[in-house]
Amino acid sequence: MPQQFDFPKTQIPSLKLNPKTIYTVLGVLAGLWILSGIYTVSVDEKAVVLQFGKLTLPEVDPGLHYHLPMPIERVYIRSVTNVYREEIGFRTTSPGRSVQRPHESLMLTGDENIVDVQMVVQYRVDDLVKALFNVKSLGVFQGHTEGLVHDACEAALRQVVGRHGIDETLTEGKEVVQAEIKLKLQELFDRYGAGLMVDEVKLQRVTPPAQVEAAFKDVASAKEDRERLENEAHGYQNDLIPKARGGAKKMIRGAEAYRVERITRAQGDAARFRAVYSEYINAPDVTEARIYVETMERVLPGIQKYIIKSDASGGGGLLNLLNLNQPQRPEAARKGEE
Repeated sequence: MPQQFDFPKTQIPSLKLNPKTIYTVLGVLAGLWILSGIYTVSVDEKAVVLQFGKLTLPEVDPGLHYHLPMPIERVYIRSVTNVYREEIGFRTTSPGRSVQRPHESLMLTGDENIVDVQMVVQYRVDDLVKALFNVKSLGVFQGHTEGLVHDACEAALRQVVGRHGIDETLTEGKEVVQAEIKLKLQELFDRYGAGLMVDEVKLQRVTPPAQVEAAFKDVASAKEDRERLENEAHGYQNDLIPKARGGAKKMIRGAEAYRVERITRAQGDAARFRAVYSEYINAPDVTEARIYVETMERVLPGIQKYIIKSDASGGGGLLNLLNLNQPQRPEAARKGEE
């Protein structure tokens, strides 16, 4: 036979509540329920009120307010000055540490090259009603790790990078790419009625894939060498051309001065010839003798010269021809007179 056990019997005390206690408890609960409708909106926040799921107050001013307690009315309070951050191609796990997301960062450029892009987007709430109710999943704003913001950022990034070559994306066109992404992303937010405003788009890292990074570095080094050689050539050109122009101007000025000199001399010789010719017409013998004397002075400047002149009686005399261009000593002058 099975053994039987006798369990001790416990007596449950009966709870007796009088109506006054019940009413008191219900009153306290009702008071707490009514007081739960009190809420405060800070200066950097906005609030909206829904009554049975229908929007009744689209914007509540900062201050102390009251709404009918749940489930009659519900209040959504969000900060409109906070700047939210969306990361594409990586995720920050802790300060200074991040996890790569290659399926987001690798994409094709316009010239069909693969590039690894990491981007950060900063945005804020512009219209609280749209941000809360127009889109089911916005992303970080509604506490989701993925959502409309993330998808729109990735789509805008891929679309803009796909329109530019890899050189533009890696180097000189980076600022242009960022500006185009910002415009495209804002266009997507407006199209979906997300109620968000894009503040900044920053390309954190733009590099070629690790498999071809060495080749890209070689190409970049070759481009730098080419630019250096071009700069050196331009420097030599800028140094040589001014010198050549200066030499040409100097030669032109010398030729012009020589031309003026030759013309002036020719004009002077012509005027002198005309004057001598006019005197020759009036007195040929005198002019001829004068020309002869001047020629002798010019041809024999350092020799004492004499002129033998005959008169009508057949006699002659010796005339010392003085060099009028040189000063004569007093003794030579007296000997000449004697």
